[in-house]
Amino acid sequence: MDVTQALVVAGAAVWGVASGFLVPRAAYRLAVERDDAWRTGCPAGHPLTGPAGGWLGRAVCVPCGGAAGAYRPALPPVLVTAAACGALAAAVGGRPELFVWLAFAPFGVLLAFVDAAVFRLPDVLTLPLAALTAAGLGLAVLLPGAAGSWPTALLGGPALGGCYLVLFLINPRGMGFGDVKLALTLGQVMGWYGWPVLFLGTFAAFLAGAVHGLVLILLRRAGRRTAMPFGPFMLAGALAAVVYGGLG
Repeated sequence: MDVTQALVVAGAAVWGVASGFLVPRAAYRLAVERDDAWRTGCPAGHPLTGPAGGWLGRAVCVPCGGAAGAYRPALPPVLVTAAACGALAAAVGGRPELFVWLAFAPFGVLLAFVDAAVFRLPDVLTLPLAALTAAGLGLAVLLPGAAGSWPTALLGGPALGGCYLVLFLINPRGMGFGDVKLALTLGQVMGWYGWPVLFLGTFAAFLAGAVHGLVLILLRRAGRRTAMPFGPFMLAGALAAVVYGGLG
């Protein structure tokens, strides 16, 4: 790794830390039941205020002394975001599409944590991300040094979304419709580097999900019919695919 690439990786990791620090509050607000859009206050009833209408800031309620309203998952989102951004930069380097991947990373981490918490992928994130990803990759392909295919990315979104839709129609209990919507974005992300990368990332997602479920069953922490969030595995598979595609 030369000095320039090292600086790119370091800068991406710093971006991951900064953006990941903002994930917990948004995750807390979006981790609600399906009938609700998002939380507007802490458990004690204090409104969540701050920049961007209360979406940015620490995941704590100041009037409660920093206790109520906290969102503290076992794995800190800031570490996940920083690691993901660093891995993407190390694989892709300074190519134009890296800016799209880094912009998507904190939202992907946010979706993963929300899905893990309440088994849902909010439309307020999944649907706009599909449009923004298509636009971002469209700009990236116009810049020198881009190493992907925008047409394949645009085809990859509906192709993967269609596959997930079929699975949802066959077994709605095993595949949520939020997963179908997320697939529209991840199909573009992985399709940017070609169909083999898209297939690889999709296979990795299902393999990781199957292994995770098997481990839980062996540990007697779940049964064959126990529901599990699939969004985190979809996102992890897409990350692995993009890293592979970037290196290739």
